[in-house]
Amino acid sequence: MVRCWQRGVDAGAVRIGFPLWRRLETRACAFKRYNASMPKPRRYTPEHAAAGLDAKFPEIETWPNQFPGYEIVIDDPEFTSVCPKTGLPDFGVITLRYQPDKLCLELKSYKEYLHCYRNLGIFQENIVNRVLEDVVRWAKPVWAEVKGEFRPRGGISTTVVARWPRKKK
Repeated sequence: MVRCWQRGVDAGAVRIGFPLWRRLETRACAFKRYNASMPKPRRYTPEHAAAGLDAKFPEIETWPNQFPGYEIVIDDPEFTSVCPKTGLPDFGVITLRYQPDKLCLELKSYKEYLHCYRNLGIFQENIVNRVLEDVVRWAKPVWAEVKGEFRPRGGISTTVVARWPRKKK
């Protein structure tokens, strides 16, 4: 029989006529004991945070822009990557919005670039920022925005938005 360290209450007792406040107190008491005795190890390391940032990606090809002052929106509704901590897949939609200056991104090249993330262990926030930096490096747009909408895992979904030019601190 499990006994709570506080007041000797039976942690598993649920009987007819057992007051609700006593059952709640029992559950709370067992929870306190559980957390008090368990040290919380550091779950994520600096290696997890930097995972995937040093990966080599192919060049995103470009072609000369013929018209000024318009916006291009590119969606990848089937984007996949891998969590560097758990190894579980991440699914999401990557949306790139940009105003080209002298160069436009070649779509097939961009698609192949995004496909390189498929088996790469990298955090979702790092994906969005890395895609933005690579798009800016190859296309040199007037402005750009990358939005990653990732599917729920554990009941929580994530949306990450990165913009260029970056705001100065």
